[in-house]
Amino acid sequence: MATTGVTQPAKHQEVGHKSLLQSDALYQYILETSVYPREPQSMKELREVTAKHPWNLMTTLVFTPVIHYFPLPSLSSEVILDVEEKILALDINRENYEIGLPIIEKAGVAHKIDFREGPALPLLDQMVDDVTFHGSFDFIFVDADKDNYLNYHKRLIDLVKVGGVIGYDNTLWNGSLVAPADAPLRKYVRYYRDFVLELNKSLGS
Repeated sequence: MATTGVTQPAKHQEVGHKSLLQSDALYQYILETSVYPREPQSMKELREVTAKHPWNLMTTLVFTPVIHYFPLPSLSSEVILDVEEKILALDINRENYEIGLPIIEKAGVAHKIDFREGPALPLLDQMVDDVTFHGSFDFIFVDADKDNYLNYHKRLIDLVKVGGVIGYDNTLWNGSLVAPADAPLRKYVRYYRDFVLELNKSLGS
């Protein structure tokens, strides 16, 4: 059989990454037509190394990082803040950051990332207490413990600049917020559902 010599991306095999897309075929189509052709080499390498990690299901959707300015660790950092073309990343476990660090260094952007290890709330409290941080962040992305989403927001609202953006992962929480009231939900989905709903109501008020 003749071949073109072009290496085709492997089918997406990670578990639980299609989110609200209920069709594997549709998700694969999106990847092959809209993601892989535009994906920088560093992002491809991050995606592939993360796919091999035991906790790969916690990664952000593969087409989400287009909103990030620089290659980031694929495993979810608690809070990522973007300021003047630099990244301040907070995560409770430095090992998550170090998974992607060799690729970040290879891409030549390691000097643009300030990684800080520890629970995000105390770190954010320190930043809120320092007025020099107020209104200084253009973009903030949160993918963290859902039961603290509202606590994060109360702090981040002081840090983001007017006209800036705060993005929250899982605001539909596995589709549970738009599912019928009697729909069967996994235990952890049901547990965190009310916390995400609390955030959404606060944002909408």
